[in-house]
Amino acid sequence: MTRGAKPGSEGPLVTVCRGCCCGSDRKHPGIDHDGQVRDLRSAVGRAGRVRVSDCLDVCDRSTVVVVQPSAAGRRSGGRPTWLGWVLDDDSIRDIAGWVEAGGPGLAPIPDVLDLATFRPPRRADRAAVR
Repeated sequence: MTRGAKPGSEGPLVTVCRGCCCGSDRKHPGIDHDGQVRDLRSAVGRAGRVRVSDCLDVCDRSTVVVVQPSAAGRRSGGRPTWLGWVLDDDSIRDIAGWVEAGGPGLAPIPDVLDLATFRPPRRADRAAVR
């Protein structure tokens, strides 16, 4: 780890949308949205970072999570991976396991997560990397 770097700062960055409708009880009742973020942070641990973002502007696929590669993953060709419909504990565990394995560019995406990938519109892609 680089001197002064925060734990996980060299690993993948996981962005969880919690704006307009992702993470809302109105759209997804019965889901512990705060608990999902807490569980993801706990499961990812020191392997990466988790942050919460405002609306990523792809509400038709909520809840949306973006996994950005580490520097090593980018050097190996990894690109941000957009996942839609992340609504259950299994998805949270699969994302955390992928991050622990290295994430985009360093580890193959689990088949079950591959089914949830999508290509975001350009405006949403720019919002996630800010």
